[in-house]
Amino acid sequence: MTGPARDLTIAAIETVPIRVPLGRVYRGSYYEMTHRSTVITRVVTGSGIVGEAYAGDEDAALQAIQQIIDREIAPRLLGEDAARVERCWEIARPVTFDILRDRRLGLVASACVDTAIWDAIGKALGEPLWRLWGGYRRSLPMISIGGYYGSPVSIEQEIADLRERGLAGIKFKVGGLTPAEDAERVRTARRAAGQDFVLAVDANQAWSPREAIEFARLVEGEDVAWFEEPCRWHNDRRAMRDVRYRSPLRVCAGQSEFSAAGCRDLMVEGAIDICNFDASWSGGPTEWRRVAAMAAGFDVDMGHHEEPQVAAHLLASIPHGRYVECFEPDRDPIWWNLIANRPPLSAGCIELSDAPGLGWELDEDYIDRHRVTSESP
Repeated sequence: MTGPARDLTIAAIETVPIRVPLGRVYRGSYYEMTHRSTVITRVVTGSGIVGEAYAGDEDAALQAIQQIIDREIAPRLLGEDAARVERCWEIARPVTFDILRDRRLGLVASACVDTAIWDAIGKALGEPLWRLWGGYRRSLPMISIGGYYGSPVSIEQEIADLRERGLAGIKFKVGGLTPAEDAERVRTARRAAGQDFVLAVDANQAWSPREAIEFARLVEGEDVAWFEEPCRWHNDRRAMRDVRYRSPLRVCAGQSEFSAAGCRDLMVEGAIDICNFDASWSGGPTEWRRVAAMAAGFDVDMGHHEEPQVAAHLLASIPHGRYVECFEPDRDPIWWNLIANRPPLSAGCIELSDAPGLGWELDEDYIDRHRVTSESP
């Protein structure tokens, strides 16, 4: 650290939950979304540096996550040195140990605090996190998640809109129809996109191995970047291994894992080519970076499930990072509206600044409009 030492003693942890309605109902293979929610978390330090982040999208459990931070993590971390990030991560970890509570709630709560602590560290050092974490590049292509079932716009129009926004590609939903029907939708998407547009597919664990292999062979000539979570959850490691070995597509998974150990097992099993572990769902950047280190040893590329506000820094920091994911504005109004200084896309890429920490300036008016209180519906 250059200059005088900064006091990074954690003096307070503050939370603000927000909930934003989507432009319409979004349907994947077996789920639907009507709102997007997050917990804005601020770690206040003794020197006045405030680490600020938002993480997660558990709409139904928004206030439960806030309560875990306020009632369980904050009391444990007050008085700790935020610069001792591994120690802070371990101190927060017991919130994931309650076997009678959905483990994901404690993981998201931990991720909120871990991300805010890293933001404070970056600010104290005067360094952006993409550089502090490795600095491999500052720019990465950004793709949008789309192709939802029941969309009021055609596939052709959706892709034209994404191109107009400057995005480099689309991660397209499949798995809600038969393999043959979804393969035809993918062919339509490729015709509309042309060959210079990234096209990945995501089945959200919808198919049996046989169905997934059938689909993969049907789209072999469509230059599909990867096939995400092709198989049902109950035996997915072995199932994805079979799809990977018996089909022409690269397999991607990891967002449904709770830990670095879970991602390790995907790699050991030979189940994946790309790991899209989600820092916001699984304990924070500290845990994600452990997965990225293992992935380098297995020749596995890294992605990140959604959450571009932190994913961009993580993926840019390493040589084997792939694409930053976002949604179009109706599906993720928080990314497109909360961040006041969100950089414009250039040639399909997001370029990160030299601003310290995460570098984001949050729109306080937007927060006030969508803040969840005890009186909120």
